[in-house]
Amino acid sequence: MRVLVLIIQFPPDVNSSGLLMAQLCEGLVARGHEVTVITSFPHYARFRIEDEYRNKIAERSTLNGVDVLRLWVFVHGSKRRMLLRLLSYLSFSVLATIAGLIVQKQFDVILCSNGSFFSGLSAIVLGAVRRVPFIYNVQDLYPDTPVQAGQLRNKTAIRMLEQLERFMYAEARRVTVIGDSFRAKIIDKGIAPAKVSTIPNFVDTEFIRPLAKDNAFSRDHGLVEKFVVSHAGNVGFVYDLETLIDAAAMLRDVPDLVFLIVGDGVARAGLEAKACSLELTNVRFLPFQPRDALPLVRAASDVQLALYRHGSSRYSMPSKVYEIMASARPVLASADAHSELWNLVTDTQCGVCVDPGDPAKLAAAVEMLRHDAPLRVRMGVQGRCAAESLYSRDVVVDQYADLIRAVCQVHGQFIGRNAHGS
Repeated sequence: MRVLVLIIQFPPDVNSSGLLMAQLCEGLVARGHEVTVITSFPHYARFRIEDEYRNKIAERSTLNGVDVLRLWVFVHGSKRRMLLRLLSYLSFSVLATIAGLIVQKQFDVILCSNGSFFSGLSAIVLGAVRRVPFIYNVQDLYPDTPVQAGQLRNKTAIRMLEQLERFMYAEARRVTVIGDSFRAKIIDKGIAPAKVSTIPNFVDTEFIRPLAKDNAFSRDHGLVEKFVVSHAGNVGFVYDLETLIDAAAMLRDVPDLVFLIVGDGVARAGLEAKACSLELTNVRFLPFQPRDALPLVRAASDVQLALYRHGSSRYSMPSKVYEIMASARPVLASADAHSELWNLVTDTQCGVCVDPGDPAKLAAAVEMLRHDAPLRVRMGVQGRCAAESLYSRDVVVDQYADLIRAVCQVHGQFIGRNAHGS
């Protein structure tokens, strides 16, 4: 099949959805599909186009067998202002639509990620003009996620975006979601159940695997003899990291305990300021690490965190949890009861869940795991087993390949019936 993928971020951008989509594209290519990606120039880390891509409108290249067309996108240097982010999303959607119309290739299906609010509109237009179906891949529930994070408050804008999202769900041939609770929410919006498929995100279990704690990363940062509790990834508003700082303050006198925050994002400066004001020596901040170092970062940790604010875990699911599971380390999560994250951790018994916003419970969970090494080992083993059997790249790419094949087959039958006038 000839697949056109629309996604605003794609490697070398460090956005997790883009990295996952790149691995999916490579997996489809390995299965004999022809994949073309329309994306933007890398800009995610600092919300400005990286220097080597400045002053360009478009650039075409091949990445691991995937044909990649990169486009200019409006970015203004600040992720904090939601209006600027919406304008960035809109600029990508407009240019991606134009590029998709003029690119000299035929496609059988469009796979569109909802990494930006408006990407589904591009898929609708391109699908109509090129007479091909599109699959809408939902990574986060919009506009619910930014509303819960406090980034979007204008009621008129929220209503408009809700209507827009329903329209894109309705126009897609199929909608894929990353968890069953997401599926239920989309069905509640009036979308036919048969149209919505649950396909989880995944992890490359060969790249992220159980490794020794004593490694180059842990030695470089003096972590080998420490009990390390880490958050590695985006430092954004949806995460419950202020509670982490408060818990670290409660545990400030525990010897050899380190809370490690690896990554960047809009909330990092405030967290650093808070840790400094509390004079915490057990909290360390490191920037995003090169992707090749990620297995070592995971292995250097004794416990890894997936902390969400109240409400946020109902509309988002961190793909990094699968990486934690693959590394055979326990997950310590804060999430709303029966959210997708809560269900994953409790069903697989790969870690512990606590209520968001409660530093005392978070500190108690850290202490419990610190004192129970056999429990940490059991949780790590159970997480690794689940990652290999349910959430590995090969398992999930096969599910996407089957869905793409089924959508194209149904579409071909529909076109065939129309061609014969029936």
